[in-house]
Amino acid sequence: MSNQTLNDMSSSSSSSSGVRSLSEISEKDTVHLSVDLVSAARRNIGFLRSVNECHWLHQRATIVEAIRRYEEVWMPLISDLTVVGSTPPMVLPPFDVEWVWFCHTLNPVAYRKYCESRFSKLIGKPAIFNEENEEYALMRCREIWVQRHESEPFENEVESDSQDPPGINQDLFNQVKKHKFLYSKFSEPYFFELVYLIAARQRYRGFLYMMQRFGDGCLRFVPALDIVLMLLTHQSYPTVYVEDLKDKWDDMGKVVGLWETVKEKEVDESKNLWERTFDQPYEKAGGGLAVELDNLKAKRPIYWEVSDVDVNTKYKSMIPRFLLEVCVFVRLNDRTKVSNGDTKHKFLRLRAVRCHRELKLDELISNFSYDSWRKAWHLYCEFGTRGLMVELRGRGGRCFKGSKSLDSMPFYWNDLLRAPSITLSRKVDQVRIVASITPPVQAPYLLKCVPDRVTDDSGAMISDVILKLNNYRPQKGRWLSRTVLDHAGRECFVVRIRVGGGFWRRGAETPSAVNWEDRIIEIREGSWSYVAGSIGRAPVQRKW
Repeated sequence: MSNQTLNDMSSSSSSSSGVRSLSEISEKDTVHLSVDLVSAARRNIGFLRSVNECHWLHQRATIVEAIRRYEEVWMPLISDLTVVGSTPPMVLPPFDVEWVWFCHTLNPVAYRKYCESRFSKLIGKPAIFNEENEEYALMRCREIWVQRHESEPFENEVESDSQDPPGINQDLFNQVKKHKFLYSKFSEPYFFELVYLIAARQRYRGFLYMMQRFGDGCLRFVPALDIVLMLLTHQSYPTVYVEDLKDKWDDMGKVVGLWETVKEKEVDESKNLWERTFDQPYEKAGGGLAVELDNLKAKRPIYWEVSDVDVNTKYKSMIPRFLLEVCVFVRLNDRTKVSNGDTKHKFLRLRAVRCHRELKLDELISNFSYDSWRKAWHLYCEFGTRGLMVELRGRGGRCFKGSKSLDSMPFYWNDLLRAPSITLSRKVDQVRIVASITPPVQAPYLLKCVPDRVTDDSGAMISDVILKLNNYRPQKGRWLSRTVLDHAGRECFVVRIRVGGGFWRRGAETPSAVNWEDRIIEIREGSWSYVAGSIGRAPVQRKW
């Protein structure tokens, strides 16, 4: 679709209804979502994590056997229990069969054709979102399975070196293999947060609304990653998906698949449509492009180890560290006409509200345009920084090379978390700025070891201050000491290694070196107990 077509569509739509706010889009404007996509997405992400950790499930023999069990046992079984027009029965298949079923439903056209050709009806999936109901559904399935197929084991017991049976469903096999690494797309821990999923559901509604308005003029729609998560979740409940989108079935075929490669022009078309519909940038923190451009593969900028609980349950001195992803987009305010001279001498500066005072990231105003949003900064920040400050500055302060602040726009994390779609917009005289974040999630601990003063056997620093407090009794032993700091600079541990024995006195007497095998390394949890300035004692040794 050409830019001229986009402009024509934009002008005609804006004249009739104008730009809509994303938070105003409701089910009346798009479709009624018959399933709780937030709970369903959380359940699917947990399921995908289990699939990713189950290496035997990805072996060829296991997949082939799972497909056979799916086609010969499970689908006839669930078909007999399914009544057209009623909710799906509360049963869930074995783990390997459920994985095949899940992959099959992600191709709605093929799955619908398969069900209607074999069973003359569409087979749905029950909406089960808690462990108790899931366990009940699995136990009930086991009972029915054993009654109907006594010779067929409930679990997949195929050997890894088994040969492929004749007549394998190659299309379904390719579908399962294609989604082998599906969890890698949604493995970041913030995908499991309710705040993120609620915002993703609203953006999915906005995506459907955009398709409803421009479906006739656009050939392909490229979804963002958070929208893809909601779309795949919707597709994984086939009867609900077909019923909800029965009037948009043809348009949904224009959505680019997760593993497809697209051209930059197609991405730009989707971005332009979104901006013209909602006057917001299409991408956001945690909602970048879900597909890969030609000859360009995206790499994860940071590694977050996913864990349901804090890995540290032993050391109370270590405080958890929370990270969030931040995206800042900028667009010139077309209501304010500025000259080229103004844009050349003005720039935006990004700073942290708290800590990291030396952080200064500058972007010239001339780098931005009136026509579209441009990503100015993409960062990962600690929640303890409280937020970001964007300053509009002009050249020419107290000195020739200096600058002065003309205006400032704060973006606090707590305000963003309460905002619709976890996104906030600010305006100043010449620019509009949109910032979005992901919910803060626990990140790996970040520790730093710094040298400290030598200590004695008791843990006190070697100093005249300690001598005076001890009534000038000599300090025995020498230990090299290091202080371990966390991400906020707090003292967590004191690490010491014994290198000398004897007493420390004024004069020629010095401690004697200890043999290598007699050297001791000890770790004391906690911070120094300071008695005067930087002089203090190490924390008391903890008994394990």
